[in-house]
Amino acid sequence: MSTHQQSGPEREWKRWHEWRTGQVSDPHGPLSLAGTHWLPEHPDGRLPAVPGVWRDDGDAVLLTARPEDGIRLDGEPFTGETRLAADRAPVPGARVAAGDRRLFVMHREGEWAVRDFDPGTPARRFFTGIQVTPYDPRWVRPGVFHPYEEVRAIRVENADGRERGLHLSGELAFTLEGTGHTLQVVQEDDDSLWAVFADATSGQDSYRFRFLRPGRPAPDGGVTVDFNRALLPPCAFAAHFICPFPPPGNTLPVAVTAGERQVLAG
Repeated sequence: MSTHQQSGPEREWKRWHEWRTGQVSDPHGPLSLAGTHWLPEHPDGRLPAVPGVWRDDGDAVLLTARPEDGIRLDGEPFTGETRLAADRAPVPGARVAAGDRRLFVMHREGEWAVRDFDPGTPARRFFTGIQVTPYDPRWVRPGVFHPYEEVRAIRVENADGRERGLHLSGELAFTLEGTGHTLQVVQEDDDSLWAVFADATSGQDSYRFRFLRPGRPAPDGGVTVDFNRALLPPCAFAAHFICPFPPPGNTLPVAVTAGERQVLAG
């Protein structure tokens, strides 16, 4: 029998991992994304396997539905025309539904798109878990956030092959095995940090890049950098996501053998 006693941080990490597994396998979680349909690519308004007619109407999307489309709007059967703003709520709260599916309206860099979240996707059906490295306190490092004087807007390639903007707020400095490193980070609306990074395991022992969300820095810039909670990006679960690749300088020269590594499927 193992004599290993879990520490408080290790127990918290285990609960986090269990939550993550449930979150991605939720009926409308990342595994359920069946398509991202950009309206400029469908000038007739007909989206593949999506009921209704969807058109760019400038500052909104114009949806036209017939009774046979089986569309619901705000939980009620809908026919006719309506203008839709971008959905802000979590996916289950999307205003438009068709059966168990959620049709999520999004707007990126001047273009409208509709995402089709279908609980019946093969990815969700065959998902067996997330390969993850066991918790190791050595991968929990003190860090310092150094904000830029002004946000730096750069263009980076996304998983769908397009380039899109990434607005970098500053650098996160930390040490690994006595060597200093930095990652360029985005500061979210709630002041928490987000980094897209790769390392020496990327594309080999782990997915080609990962996310890190260290939380909100203290007033002095201090923040805990915990690679045990390195995340697989949404595009690891469904190819229809448009995750940004790491910006220049965000590929660490060391092997980060911690956190989420790959999606497991049976």
